[in-house]
Amino acid sequence: MKQAENKGYKPEIIQEYRNRMDALNKSYLLDNTDEHSDEYAHFFFIGMDEDKPVIYDAVMYTLRLQHESELFEIAEHRAAQHFPDYKKISYEEDENGNLESLDDVEEKIGLFMAEVIMELEEDGQVKIKEHVDMDRHVDFGIALDIGLHTESITPVVIEKFIRDFNEDALNLDPTLYSFQTKGMETA
Repeated sequence: MKQAENKGYKPEIIQEYRNRMDALNKSYLLDNTDEHSDEYAHFFFIGMDEDKPVIYDAVMYTLRLQHESELFEIAEHRAAQHFPDYKKISYEEDENGNLESLDDVEEKIGLFMAEVIMELEEDGQVKIKEHVDMDRHVDFGIALDIGLHTESITPVVIEKFIRDFNEDALNLDPTLYSFQTKGMETA
């Protein structure tokens, strides 16, 4: 994609983002159209790309969250292979906001997936490490997919990442990690 077509390179858009960041006294803006958690944030920041300013569209998450997601994807894939009538489990709420009971097939699928996840964890089959994946083939700026070995994604973590990234001082941990699913740890 040509930079001229990508609005994340347009000086007036970059200035608009810079003004909004300055007003908040931050080096980034959260994407308010996305849901954030202690382990996930979607934000924008300004950096350089080949000596030109650009807006980075970044998602940052903990390695624990990525690990759980990968375990779930593998378990879901195995469930689809194991159950001929597989369907994704959809959790629905009743009129009081309580989760409705799963039907028999969903219950069996859920138990199967839990067993797969526990087996994968016991064997340490899924290992992940810190990473920053860059995608220039997007409509706005440059996309970054960031996994960090931290307990939570806080404003301090985001600010440090941006500073290190923009100063070309980012040091990613090459260690491969595996986690136990929260609530399933043994004492």
